[in-house]
Amino acid sequence: MELSELLHPEAVKVLGKLTSKKRLFQDLGEVAAECYGIDLGAAIDGLQEREALGPTGVGHGVALPHARIDGLDRVVGVFLRIDTALDFGAADRQPVDLVFALFAPAESGVDHLKALALVSRTMRNPDTCTKLRSNADASTLHAILTSAPSIKAA
Repeated sequence: MELSELLHPEAVKVLGKLTSKKRLFQDLGEVAAECYGIDLGAAIDGLQEREALGPTGVGHGVALPHARIDGLDRVVGVFLRIDTALDFGAADRQPVDLVFALFAPAESGVDHLKALALVSRTMRNPDTCTKLRSNADASTLHAILTSAPSIKAA
């Protein structure tokens, strides 16, 4: 599995300032609806339900929200770079400016976990995050993400 299989070029956006996680989930849902035909309400509800279990802010300014959605046939992603970092309740208390959301079929099982692991490994790479933070062009961000070295799990 490669990030290029999960992330449509149009699903990469740069946003200014967001006022809340709720607004972030709205924006993520809108991009998912536009790019992948996911029901907006289902996307937002899925993200909020997962977040209610515990924050998906993984530290170092990165969040990996994810949701399982009925009717999807594959795992898909949305990436947002936020100009003004947002408080996300991450364990390290760092505000979030890089958000990679995943939407998976309700019964996806292993594929969802593999996609989450791939995104997590990519977003843990400090060089990748530095490049993402220093670029504001969506197509450049997509290229950075999809050409990032794919680190295989042992």
